[in-house]
Amino acid sequence: MSINFNLNDLQAFRAVAELSSFRKAADALHVSQPAFSRRIEKLEEALGVRLLDRTTRRVSLTSVGREFDRKVQQLLDDLDHTLLGIRGVAATRMGEVTIACVPSTVYYFLSQVISRHHERYPKVRVKIFDASANDVLSAVSRGEADFGLNFVGGQEPDIEFKPLLEERFVAACRRDHPLAKKRRVSWTELAQYDYISVSKASGNRLLLDQALSSLPGRPQSIYEAQHVTTMLGLVEAGLGVAAVPSIAMPGADHPLLVSVPLYDPLITRKIGLIRRKGRTLSPAAQQLYAFFAEMKATRGKPAGRRAPG
Repeated sequence: MSINFNLNDLQAFRAVAELSSFRKAADALHVSQPAFSRRIEKLEEALGVRLLDRTTRRVSLTSVGREFDRKVQQLLDDLDHTLLGIRGVAATRMGEVTIACVPSTVYYFLSQVISRHHERYPKVRVKIFDASANDVLSAVSRGEADFGLNFVGGQEPDIEFKPLLEERFVAACRRDHPLAKKRRVSWTELAQYDYISVSKASGNRLLLDQALSSLPGRPQSIYEAQHVTTMLGLVEAGLGVAAVPSIAMPGADHPLLVSVPLYDPLITRKIGLIRRKGRTLSPAAQQLYAFFAEMKATRGKPAGRRAPG
């Protein structure tokens, strides 16, 4: 069999395998849909097999196509590894990275990193799986995510944990709340107000319950939510105060919310990158992982995001 196809044809196949749509794949590669279809037809004719099943609604891989996709992905990844040292080449083809993360890292941390990454590698698609700490850990362990951002995993034998930053828990309240004028707030002071917490299924709840187990008069929740972001919405609505990781708080310019450091006791958590030991990341995933790994650990958020006063 003569090999009558080229790298562009393989890239076209990978694009439609990832996107399950000729139109989306053609747009991603910046070619017309007829030209894209000809690339796929050329590849199938050269191989003498059908790689894709097409209907009016969707495109799916045949059994042969799935096996071929795995081999093409490995081939293109190997090519990327070879060319990574040449400036700009890494951004010339599509790639896909799945990141699992706890929701509190998304808005003011992960979003900034992937924004900078996108500027350098605009064709790499990033999927974000935001879930509880345990679900994030499971997704990475099972290989459903390339890597993750989490505050658990350091004790798992099959997980590599690379610390990025250590942050403290802070009191979240409205700017017109009495606590907003304080420089710091004790946990017993916090207990004097309507308290909003995450549910017992949350890793943050477990961490706080363990740290406060011997504290008399610790806060008792009147409202519970599944995620930190939902708690902040309730705080913003004036329903109470909450204890949240500092990274989850909006910036100092937020019109309604402010954070005040909590103490007695001081409770912190470490956010880090988690990946499965022994797993080789694809070039696209390795590049994004490196963007996070290059960030220097800090003590939570800048001081400017704390309460005034």
